[in-house]
Amino acid sequence: MYTFLTSSDLCIFCLILLSRKSSAADYRYEACQPKNCGNGINITFPFYIQGVQESYCGYPGFQLNCTKGHGYPTIRLPENDYIVENIYYSSRSFRVYNSAVLNTSNRTCLPQIRNTTLPDTEFDYFNVKSLYLLSNCTKPLPDNLLRYQLSCGSENRDNWDLAIWDKDENLQNGLENCKKHVTAPVDAHGDDHENGMGNYMEIIRRGFVLNWTASDCSKCQESGGFCGFNTSIYNFRCFCPDRPHVVSCKPVTEKRRDFKKILAAAIPGSIVILCVVGFFIWRHKRRLNDAYLSRNISSDPSKSDIESGSLFFGIPIFTYTELEEVTNNFDSSKELGDGGFGTVYHGKLRDGREVAIKRLYEHNYKRLEQFMNEIKILTYLRHPNLVSLYGCTSRHSRELLLVYEYIPNGTVADHIHGDRANEAPLSWPIRMKIAIETACALAYLHASDIIHRDVKTNNILLDNSFCVKVADFGLSRLFPNDVTHISTAPQGTPGYVDPEYHQCYQLTDRSDVYSFGVVLTELISSMPAVDISRHRHEINLANLAVSRIQRCAFHDLIDPSLGFGSDAEVTRMTTSVAELAFRCLQHEKDLRPSMDEVLAFLKEIRGDEELEIENKMETNDSHSVPRGVKIPPSPETDDIVLLKSKNLKCSPSAVTDMWISDSTTTSSSG
Repeated sequence: MYTFLTSSDLCIFCLILLSRKSSAADYRYEACQPKNCGNGINITFPFYIQGVQESYCGYPGFQLNCTKGHGYPTIRLPENDYIVENIYYSSRSFRVYNSAVLNTSNRTCLPQIRNTTLPDTEFDYFNVKSLYLLSNCTKPLPDNLLRYQLSCGSENRDNWDLAIWDKDENLQNGLENCKKHVTAPVDAHGDDHENGMGNYMEIIRRGFVLNWTASDCSKCQESGGFCGFNTSIYNFRCFCPDRPHVVSCKPVTEKRRDFKKILAAAIPGSIVILCVVGFFIWRHKRRLNDAYLSRNISSDPSKSDIESGSLFFGIPIFTYTELEEVTNNFDSSKELGDGGFGTVYHGKLRDGREVAIKRLYEHNYKRLEQFMNEIKILTYLRHPNLVSLYGCTSRHSRELLLVYEYIPNGTVADHIHGDRANEAPLSWPIRMKIAIETACALAYLHASDIIHRDVKTNNILLDNSFCVKVADFGLSRLFPNDVTHISTAPQGTPGYVDPEYHQCYQLTDRSDVYSFGVVLTELISSMPAVDISRHRHEINLANLAVSRIQRCAFHDLIDPSLGFGSDAEVTRMTTSVAELAFRCLQHEKDLRPSMDEVLAFLKEIRGDEELEIENKMETNDSHSVPRGVKIPPSPETDDIVLLKSKNLKCSPSAVTDMWISDSTTTSSSG
């Protein structure tokens, strides 16, 4: 009965998951589907139907209306409504004619028309001429104007007497003899001058063609998206099923398209198969986990001693007994703090090296995955600003332990708003150095296809020379090509998490950029990322910073003790860093710079001219992840979307006595 209930629950979950996925298209993508007014002309970017489609679906000034009841959309040009007869999206042009033509059944006389001046900011027109309609003319008409005379009689409400082309040699004479005139744009043909003005209604009914100069939409449409416009930043946007993009939707391989077609055609069978497979995977994992725990709980500690001195992923294996000894049986007085998913202890190895030892909270299948993940990542990465891993215990050890180099000078958080802040506050040059070294470490990670996923000041360690060591890679992950999974499992630390993650559950290297933007803000403000004593709209430092920077209220954000306002150079640099942080904190990830761009900006702000370290890294290929090495998947059971950015070759300039990151949130779903 238990198995039946569990599998049933899993099937229900599968149904909910599938239904959510099928309806998870971005609301802007749904809102900007093509519409029409009844005559079959599809209305899409740069046009939008006012009251039917959202204004962001079109370009400013390109709104159409469907309110006239004749089935055609209309566009308002100065003083007149024009019928949109056809739209030629491929040539970016459309044909219109004056709606006054529809207001009369008479095919020879136009009842009423007003002056029309075509706007030249939105449209181009190449074969459009102006036809002058003149009335209240002197009688009798001069002989040279007789051939322009109209014969509308009583049907002519405005008493149009003459119709003359704008380039006609007799136009000036007509204007002098008539008190009133209007101009009507028309598409002139070569024989119109010879046929006289008796057919002027047909000329006006024919209309004319306008070309638009709005943003090109072809790349977006070819990628399966719908074009739109962001009026707040006055920029083109491509609305895609997942989210808005700058130019086009992310490419989908033919294989993935075929899979979607097969899935759509066989959805009932897919649901059943997914439920059955999911159930057996869950049961298999539970059995593995139970067996693993049982084996380790009952294992003899001396078993791991046999493996002492051997290598695991190229790093030394320590015995549980040795690490238990150097931490005095994991005495609480040896605790340094929390390391994301384990407690960190200080110890001194038999060879005299001081180390920081991370002990996992729980000994289960998920923690084993996180343990393996951090080992594999740190084994294949070599960078002076990344924490070094000395070794670990065996997988068969009583407990899973990681051994790092020990750094005694605390975290950046300790020094800017923690216990050490009042001892010797960090000067601005040191803070700038920290920013650049952290940026270079993250840029190196991204170039190695790794996303940190938990960037924060508690994970940036400092040695006695205030050199940076970025730590805590338990949540880190390789981001391969063509990964399209999502996860609703919470990630990261409150105050640092990419806001777009909570909307579309997608994670990219730009998520690290957002977190680093919070770090930059902490460095210039000396304020913590989260402070519930602040106003409720400013509890998150990111919100406070964006608000202050938008109002140019830098004096309300930047710590004056750094020299802001009193030192011109510090004022310039801190203001520039604030502006860079603002770019990193943009809610739309596509608007954020890449990590290598952030690094370049920081160096430019500081005025760096030397590139010796970067050149050294460029010639040292051993610092990058070896080809063919597969970094492990995420320790979370739910996958997360990870999108690849450009490669970067970079390097600049080792764990701590108070390693606090207890606010990190990881997925606990098994």
